[in-house]
Amino acid sequence: MKAIVINQYGGKEVLKETDMDIPEIGSEQVLLEVHATSINPIDWKLREGHLQEKLPFDFPIILGWDAAGIIKETGKNVTEFKSGDRVFARPATTNRGTYAEYTAVDSNLLAKMPDKMSYAEAAAIPLAGLTAWQCVVEFGEVKQGDKVLIHAGAGGVGIYAIQIAKSLGAKVVTTASDKNIDFLQSLGADRVINYKKEEFSDVLKEVDFVLDSIGGDVQTNSYKVLKENGKLVSIVSPPDEEEAKKFGVKAGFLWLDPNGEQLKKLSDAYSAGNLKPVIGTTLKFSEEALQEAHAISETHHARGKIVIIMKE
Repeated sequence: MKAIVINQYGGKEVLKETDMDIPEIGSEQVLLEVHATSINPIDWKLREGHLQEKLPFDFPIILGWDAAGIIKETGKNVTEFKSGDRVFARPATTNRGTYAEYTAVDSNLLAKMPDKMSYAEAAAIPLAGLTAWQCVVEFGEVKQGDKVLIHAGAGGVGIYAIQIAKSLGAKVVTTASDKNIDFLQSLGADRVINYKKEEFSDVLKEVDFVLDSIGGDVQTNSYKVLKENGKLVSIVSPPDEEEAKKFGVKAGFLWLDPNGEQLKKLSDAYSAGNLKPVIGTTLKFSEEALQEAHAISETHHARGKIVIIMKE
């Protein structure tokens, strides 16, 4: 099979096309023919070597942890899925990811795709959508009437967090540049703060929940807008426990836990019209395309998801 791998840590130029064996599957796995995958910051952070302590993988490494495609084979203990099923997943984090024509996926991490969902849409959901779900629903326990602040609303996680929070009945405030204001309002944001013109911590107060996807001063200033016993979750850097205690808030760091049941809930939300994937860039599977996709992601200013199409 064709795969894009890295044989060393480095810049985007270390992404190389190669031929590899089609993976063998275990009794609880399926062999997925990948029709689309997408790019996430974990991809290039691992490529650059920043995650080698947390994820000490052997080379060659196939990056990518979003997949949408068709099941070609099922393990002997798999009963909920069959060959031919259209499915999507955030596979387990191994050195055999989804920048490949085939990948092995644990069956408990799969969800069936709704009939009207395209492979590109499906590939855009798992990692970012599950991260948003676990932040807003699991950690934040956001409910009707809560006031929610989602930083970087136009990013991969932000677009889903806004929609999930709105579907729960929250009032949603987000930060963005002026070019994304109308776009984020179309997703349901009640207020969009142009971070280039306004300091969010000067204009907000009594917030129930903050999703921090930026870190640094943004994380520090987020404590100022939270009400007592409010919650802050970061997906970029662990919050300072003493700082959180000083402001009387619950703060934590979220590292995504892949989950097929939650992905099914995101699938249901899509079918109900409450969750819309936003795809900013679509590229065809090649070494050059993956290098370009990484470069776009590294700017931190991509709107929506960057999707790689393997099969039309």
